[in-house]
Amino acid sequence: MAARLMLRSAVRAATTLRTGPVPALSRGMAAGGIPTDEEQATGLEKIVMTAMKEGKDPYSMLKPKEYAGSKVDPHIVPSITNKRIVGCLCEEDNSLVIWFWLHEGEAQRCPSCGAHYKLVHHQIPH
Repeated sequence: MAARLMLRSAVRAATTLRTGPVPALSRGMAAGGIPTDEEQATGLEKIVMTAMKEGKDPYSMLKPKEYAGSKVDPHIVPSITNKRIVGCLCEEDNSLVIWFWLHEGEAQRCPSCGAHYKLVHHQIPH
């Protein structure tokens, strides 16, 4: 009985309170669309995205460029200090890594195979 009474009152309320057409709900971003990653990025993420757009690789995330390893075209090794330890796999199927210190300045040779490496100063944006 109580359910029938509530149903009747709900139907009456719905029929008597009818108004004009209800406008569709719209989101605030509907006019301009969803913002892109570049528009939402802030801080360090924005700096990295801007650098990547300019063709720079601020954190060496991309595959390094291939170099011949000769004295004229040495392997480039980025570093934020004036020296860095480098590991050289002298042969493709070799499991032994030859480690040596690479200092800033002229290109240096691997003590085992003779491949040339050059240290280049790299500044991290932060």
